Amino acid sequence: MGVLLSRIGVLLSNWFGPSTASAEAASSEPSSVLSFHSSARWQLHFNSAQESSKLMVIDFSATWCGPCRLMEPSFNAMASKYTDVEFVKIDVDELSDVAQHFGVQAMPTFVLLRRGKVVDTVVGARKEELEKKIQKHRSASG
Repeated sequence: MGVLLSRIGVLLSNWFGPSTASAEAASSEPSSVLSFHSSARWQLHFNSAQESSKLMVIDFSATWCGPCRLMEPSFNAMASKYTDVEFVKIDVDELSDVAQHFGVQAMPTFVLLRRGKVVDTVVGARKEELEKKIQKHRSASG
């Protein structure tokens, strides 16, 4: 079992890069951030999310982006803290069509949605601003 977990860890490390693997290794809790690697799966999820008044926060980032890697632990911590909010991570290189749809031009860009509509955006590694906007919009009625 330990060997299997070790191999899965290596696979994840190769897949997501060293920063994600080391961040996950530091935390014993699984991440509550959803990642999408296919436009079709994202579209299905996005379509179903439009039926919910739950706030969704999308982290548009890239594996090569230093500020994105700096924000990752904070984003994961917010996902654990605000369990009434849905947190999503999208790699702009993998799903460039989704990033284009939301007008992403810099990384990281955080897009806050409710019922499929953009309610706010934070561009850059600005964790205090992101958290303030999450607090503001999570309590807003849908």
